[in-house]
Amino acid sequence: MSDGAVYSQVVLNALRRFPERIMFIQDDRSWTYREMQDAIAQWVALLQGRGLQRGGGVGVLSPNRPEVWLTQTAVPFAGGRYTALHPLGSFDDHLYACDEAELSILFVAPNYAPRAAQLLQHAKTLRHVFTFGPTEEGIGENLETVLAAVTPGALDAGPQGPNDIAWLLYTGGTTGVPKAAMLSSRAIAQMGFSVSTGWDLPAERRFLASAPISHAAGMPILATLLAGGTTVLQSSFNAGDWMRAVTQHRITLSLLVPTMIYAVLDHPDLASADLSSLQTVLYGASPMSPTRLIEAIDRIGPVFMQLYGQTECAGIATSMWRSQHDVSNAARLASCGTPMPGNRVEVLNEQNQPVPAGEAGEICVAGPTVMQGYWKQPELTAATIIDGWLHTGDMATVDADGYFTIVDRKKDMIISGGFNVFPREIEDVISTDPSVSMVAVIGVPDEKWGEAVMAVIVPKPGASIDEDAIKSLVREHKGPVYAPKTIEVVDAIPLTPVGKPDKKTLRAKYWVGATRSVN
Repeated sequence: MSDGAVYSQVVLNALRRFPERIMFIQDDRSWTYREMQDAIAQWVALLQGRGLQRGGGVGVLSPNRPEVWLTQTAVPFAGGRYTALHPLGSFDDHLYACDEAELSILFVAPNYAPRAAQLLQHAKTLRHVFTFGPTEEGIGENLETVLAAVTPGALDAGPQGPNDIAWLLYTGGTTGVPKAAMLSSRAIAQMGFSVSTGWDLPAERRFLASAPISHAAGMPILATLLAGGTTVLQSSFNAGDWMRAVTQHRITLSLLVPTMIYAVLDHPDLASADLSSLQTVLYGASPMSPTRLIEAIDRIGPVFMQLYGQTECAGIATSMWRSQHDVSNAARLASCGTPMPGNRVEVLNEQNQPVPAGEAGEICVAGPTVMQGYWKQPELTAATIIDGWLHTGDMATVDADGYFTIVDRKKDMIISGGFNVFPREIEDVISTDPSVSMVAVIGVPDEKWGEAVMAVIVPKPGASIDEDAIKSLVREHKGPVYAPKTIEVVDAIPLTPVGKPDKKTLRAKYWVGATRSVN
């Protein structure tokens, strides 16, 4: 990739290559590549006509629909930077992002118009709100009406250079510190190239996006675009609706977080569903139980490919292809694969040196997709990017064959009786019990041990949890230090907006009154 590669030019080249193909489908509507190219030209004219300057901030608040992708894409074409407000975020979260990212324009789905009205009243820099259609409240400007009066010019790649910020994205994280990763136009372009070559994607791409495309589920769209494929959008995930869409549209590619895969596996219609068109199901965002992964391969097919990365490196770190999923090797199934093209990935110790094979260290990433830093947070940037290496906070080992295995988030580690305990290892053991649908392991305060291991378990439909058997299972496989002192059986485990088990929320009630979250 040359130093001059920019996201907008990559997109424009692909749109011009396949003008008559269908790019998006949602419900009973479809949009061609030519129509999306024309839409970008209109959006650029609108944004620049409303005063968007090079480097200006524009946000979007909406479930999946083509306009979300248009915001991601037209804003860099116009020279600005794009920021997503997560649909499940609170007003305070959204207001913080609007103010810190200095957003002047916000695009919203009609059902978020009341929130947009609040933001327009309270956000310091917000000047314009556009809604994707009319609203009962008459809030903001109806984008359809506004665009009808806009005369677009000829579309080119725009003023953005390769090092300009294209996307300013707030990370999920669990540190409690709101932080936005600055991703350059070159980084987003490289993301598209790396995904196209480093993920095990079908040649014919009919991509079903049910998770938010404003986050990880948006990553396959550029690779699908580059191959002339079609993206089918669902506004939210429902296991039954997902299976029906696979059948109806002969989907070849989809991305699901593990909790979504578990929902498909536990759905009564799975046995009769026609999922034969599926070639690749991408999964990531959180570790997946090897036991349930084996179940998924058995019941759905050898279609699963794992992705691992972070917002801070545009999601580009490692991947494990379909052929690398060896169901006879549980240790391999617990791996997140090998490094993707475009970046360097290493497991480093506290001295920033590679650790020997099999020894735990921190996954670190260097390369063109690594963020420029955290917006307005130089101290946090300096603590995260050291000597050119992005420190992910994920603890892992790498074996002699180059396969990385995450043992846990650095901050999720439990110290019990002076021993370091990694919850991921316990979760993998507990998930082998056939009664377990989902499990999250946390550390809770304990007078004797400092921190005690607690397992929070969701049973499979109709199953009951034998707590003594679970404790014995862990004790047998991992030893007494890892065995849960307590087990809590729940109907559901809280999830973060991107579908990961929300361990911060799980831990909160046990650490009330504590001055810190370790003991």
